[in-house]
Amino acid sequence: MSFDLLVILGPTASGKTRLGVDLARRLSGEIVSADSRQVYRGMDIGTGKDLAEYGEVPHHLIDIAEPGDEFNVFQFQRRFFEAFAAIRERGRLPILVGGTGMYLEAVLKGYRLVEVPDNPALRAELAPLPMEELTDRLKRTAPRLHNTTDLLDRERMVRAIEIAAYEQRHEPKPLPEVEPLVLGVRWERGVLRERITARLKERLGQGLVEEVAGLHAAGIPWEAFEFYGLEYRYVARFLKGELTRNDMVQKLNSAIHDFAKRQETWFRRMERSGTTIHWLDGAGEPLAEALEIVSGRGLPPISPPCPRSPAST
Repeated sequence: MSFDLLVILGPTASGKTRLGVDLARRLSGEIVSADSRQVYRGMDIGTGKDLAEYGEVPHHLIDIAEPGDEFNVFQFQRRFFEAFAAIRERGRLPILVGGTGMYLEAVLKGYRLVEVPDNPALRAELAPLPMEELTDRLKRTAPRLHNTTDLLDRERMVRAIEIAAYEQRHEPKPLPEVEPLVLGVRWERGVLRERITARLKERLGQGLVEEVAGLHAAGIPWEAFEFYGLEYRYVARFLKGELTRNDMVQKLNSAIHDFAKRQETWFRRMERSGTTIHWLDGAGEPLAEALEIVSGRGLPPISPPCPRSPAST
């Protein structure tokens, strides 16, 4: 069976971006990022964009929003299918690469999402309610809540309730059909932990602390960093004086290890719910393994190097 979308997933520090780029070069592909933080401009070191790694390979959904702007799974899904259609029209292969499970499943499972306008009347109704009541209401309105971070912030909680209430009354537009082939990069747990620790040290050496300080100086409030991922959360706490540098590094390293476990749990749940993931040995020859799987699905494994693309989306 042929496919029209190649998906490369894996936990943080698994090497999925490099694999995706290598495959794009051989399969005349273009990368579409499935990372919820790489959409933000100026958040480079902490999100691990590694833009130099892409070289001549076109990439999409990176650096498309300003820090402080809201970017959610609905926007990702819409932008993904726009990029998917454009890449296919050029006769090239879309390669979705990332580890944000919610974004991956928005494509693979076809989340039924709608664009939701503000509802001033509902917001006025919710304004006097304490957080406990808002939490209960959100869980009742959206029992299959995709993004549990909405339970941590009042403004995001109200918006989530607003979205859930709107979705109960409006049918989303049908999504284009995709035929995905999903590959996953897997490492032995101890080796992955070593890779995570080494990469954190590398990012700190590249100027992660200075990046966060610069973002704050440019107008991003400290509290916003709580929602931009672990690196930004812990470095911001260090810069505010809430943690020593040593505590920051140790706590951040431990938190990233826990995050990788949660990603792996999400991928296992995807498999249980029907997504077939072809796992590759990260410590072996994942590129060769991937090309062998791809060649068995009706797509030639080797293509000429892809030309440099105009501006990516």
